[in-house]
Parts: sequence; structure tokens; C-alpha cells
Amino acid sequence: MKTKDRLELAHWVASTAKANGATEIAVDIANSRGVEVEYRDGQLDKIKESTQNSLNINVYADNKFSGHSTNDLRRDSLGKFVKEAIAMTKYLTEDKFRQLPDSKYYQNIKDVELDIIDNDYDSIDANQRVKYARDLQSQTAAKSDKIISSTAGYYDNDSESVKVHSNGFEGIRRQTSFSIGVEVTVADKDGKRPSDWNYATTRYLKDSPDLDVLSSGVLEKALAKVGQEKVASGTYDMVIHNRAGGKPIYPLLSPMGARAIQQKRSFLDGMKGEKIASDKFTLIDDPFIKRGMGSRHYDSEGISTRNRTLVKNGVLQDYLIDSYYGRKLGWEPTGGSTTNLVFEYGDQSLEEIIKSISHGILVTSFMGGNTNGTTGDYSWGVAGQLIENGQIVKPVSEMNISGNLIELWSSLVAMGNDPYMYSSVRRPSMMFKDIKFSGL
Repeated sequence: MKTKDRLELAHWVASTAKANGATEIAVDIANSRGVEVEYRDGQLDKIKESTQNSLNINVYADNKFSGHSTNDLRRDSLGKFVKEAIAMTKYLTEDKFRQLPDSKYYQNIKDVELDIIDNDYDSIDANQRVKYARDLQSQTAAKSDKIISSTAGYYDNDSESVKVHSNGFEGIRRQTSFSIGVEVTVADKDGKRPSDWNYATTRYLKDSPDLDVLSSGVLEKALAKVGQEKVASGTYDMVIHNRAGGKPIYPLLSPMGARAIQQKRSFLDGMKGEKIASDKFTLIDDPFIKRGMGSRHYDSEGISTRNRTLVKNGVLQDYLIDSYYGRKLGWEPTGGSTTNLVFEYGDQSLEEIIKSISHGILVTSFMGGNTNGTTGDYSWGVAGQLIENGQIVKPVSEMNISGNLIELWSSLVAMGNDPYMYSSVRRPSMMFKDIKFSGL
């Protein structure tokens, strides 16, 4: 089915729903093709290809709401599917806040080329996909006799969606993505088997790192874990590697959401305009980064995206407000989710930050733990490297940090100049002052 056919079908579903008693309806039709290849220890371990077509509808009938999905896109089947969806919706409890967004929020979509489609996608054949995974695994395995096992993977995806709302929204979005990476396990004393990974996801295949960069990087990270052990409990400066930097950032996002605030489950409720972090922390949601993993012109509700500062020099500037919970709170919707998160970066590299520390821990990974979005309290297991007098001296693991997120972010003293480019959250390495670690 071509784009034009999907769009025509979406409009037909919307008109069919209106004719059968829906007050409003949102229709999404998506097509996705993905190919995955995996090589493990010199053997082809997995080849998987899938193509999926789906249709999702959100039905609004007299302030009652329900969501439905199907993979059968034949019109004969869809007519019955829509009628039954509307009939079931009418049994639900009325909720006066259940409506499509006001059509004014669909306006002023910014005319920016996002460049999120690799037009060479269709020219990539099976031999190339297998070769990427095979070559990466063999290159990695050849780098050290300490490697016990290595697995390399290649994955690509080409997807398109069309969105139609009965109150006037129409949108088409197509995107491609490529993920290439490798995992290794190495030998350690006492039968331990530390492991690590090095993956990169990009919009264009040619933007992926060289295979040698991926293989060298994963080996360095895995060997750095050899000999890991606990160190003494105490107060350390903490540096979080950019790969691991999402752990303290993600727990801020849900409490910024209108749903958590309206349901009194957010420690950021009432904090707009208040200090929640140090002056070093500025968080910007930018939907228009070329080839960005989160770039888009409109969100899942059809609301046009815009550049917005969520936190400025530690002060909370804005919440993530969707239309439903925005109505409940009496707030204007701003978009209930993020796109690309970027920061005000510093001027120091990770190496320079480490050299500035006399007694600290470089956190390279987090191991489990939990965060309470209502209170902001957290407790996380960590692993990484002990820093003494500006030098990494030994690997550490099975350490724990706990406290409150506002206290943690208030202790931020430096942002690195090394944003992690293979994610929609482009976080840098970060340094925090005087963090209490539990260990021995």
C-alpha cells in the first residue's frame, strides 16, 4: 500500500466512524519493515525480517473514549471493526475531558527539513546486512585472547505513518534508522565474566561509526571491568559517563508530565519557576535537529512541536502537558512528550574532568535500583572506576548511591563537551560534587 492509499484509507475510516455515531476520531495507519542480523562467536545466529501494517483508532463518542487496533486493513473488515469499536465505546463512563485537541494546536507546523530518511535504504541488500554483523564480530574477536564470547548485531528499519483526525489534522511521517553494535564477555579471576556493549543508532547508515571504533571501544570497556570490587563507603566526587547519563535524567521527565502532576504523583508539582538543579543544568527539547533520533514536526496527538526550554540554569521552566491532562488542570497543552533533549554543554572533555578530581568514582553503568516519582527519592546500584589524584586506579562494582533527585542535580558542578549522539537524549559526561557511596 502506497502513502496515498494509506491516507485515503485513513480518511475513509474517519468518515465511516462519524457516520456511525463517533463524535470525533483519530486514525493512525503505519507500515514498518525491519531486518535484524546477529553473529555470535563466528556463527550466524539470527536473521529476522518483519513487515507490519497496522491501524489504530481513538474513538470519542459523547465524551466517552476508547482505543482499538487491527492489522486487517481490508475495507470490508474495517467497516465492521469501526462499528463495533464505536458500539463498545458507548458502554464506557462519560469523561468530559475526553476530546481531540483543539484544531488550533495543529497550526503553524514549522517548515523544517528533518532529514530523517536515508533514501539509500532500499538499495541495501542481504549480503551487506550480513557482512556488517560478521565483520564486526570477527574484528572484535581477533582483538584479544581474553574474549570469551562476542556477539555483533545489525538492525535497520524503514517506517511510515499517516495520521488523520476528524477535526482537521492530517500528517505523514516517514523515517529510517540503523543500529550496529557488539557485546563482549571477557575472562576475569574467580570465574567472573565481565561484559560490556558498544552500539550506535543513526538515521543514515553512513553516519554509523567505523567497525574498528565499535570493536576497539567495546573491548576497552569490558577489560576495564576486570578485577572489579567494592571500595570503602564514603563521600566521592562522581562523574557519570555519557553512555550512562540517561539514568539520572529520565526520572525527571515523568514528574514533569501533566498526568503525574494532576494525579499528585510528582515531586515537581508546584515547582515551575523554582530551582530544582544547579546553575550548570539547562535542558532543552529541540524537535528540529537534522537526523535527530527524536526529530518530528508534530507529536502523537498532532500538536505541532516547538523548541522549548524545560530547565534553564537549574530553574524549572515548563511542564510536559498533553491535551487530556491539560484540560483537567486548566493548562494549555505544550506537548506531553519530549523529542530530542539537548543541554548547555561545558568546555571540558571526560578526560579533563577526570584529571580535575582528587577522590572520585567514574560511573560507567547503573545496575537496577528504583526511583520514586512522587518524592524524588532514588537508590541505584553503580559500577565504574575509582579515581585518585586525577587518575583511574581500579575498577569498582556493587556500589550504591541514594538520595533525592533535587539534591543530586543541585550538586552538579560540570557538564562535559561530549554529547552522546546516538540517542534522542544527547547527554554529556557530568560531574557531581560530594556524593555518598555505599560499599564496604
